[in-house]
Amino acid sequence: MSVRIRLKKMGRTHRPFFRVCAMDQRSPRDGRVIEELGYYDPMCPETDARVQLKSDRVDHWLSVGAQPSEKVAVLIKKYGTDGTHLDAQKEALERLGKRKEYTPAPAAPPQPAAKEEPAAEEAAAEEPAAEGEAVAEAEATAE
Repeated sequence: MSVRIRLKKMGRTHRPFFRVCAMDQRSPRDGRVIEELGYYDPMCPETDARVQLKSDRVDHWLSVGAQPSEKVAVLIKKYGTDGTHLDAQKEALERLGKRKEYTPAPAAPPQPAAKEEPAAEEAAAEEPAAEGEAVAEAEATAE
């Protein structure tokens, strides 16, 4: 059995997503896999954050004779163990993580002091009494 490291297409129409997989060469593109080694999302806005590989597993499969497809060979060269774009990938992942923090945290509501609460209750209690006196005065004036 000859093993190939290639892309398995996932996702939906107009929204592609690929998994990097070790597969039997004779299996169909989206068929049974031996092991999943990472993913590739071409729709990601950060170019260098599009690929995530399990470098140790990719190295294992290459050491036992697995052949990468053309596209996967480029991805391994850029983002594999000794990849040329690893620093740019870390920076892109940090920028992508910060992008999710666009909503500020909700502010804690101000807590009223204990002295203010009784004053508010007393004022509320005085207002109805004042209204009652005003009604009594109005009746006396009307007579």
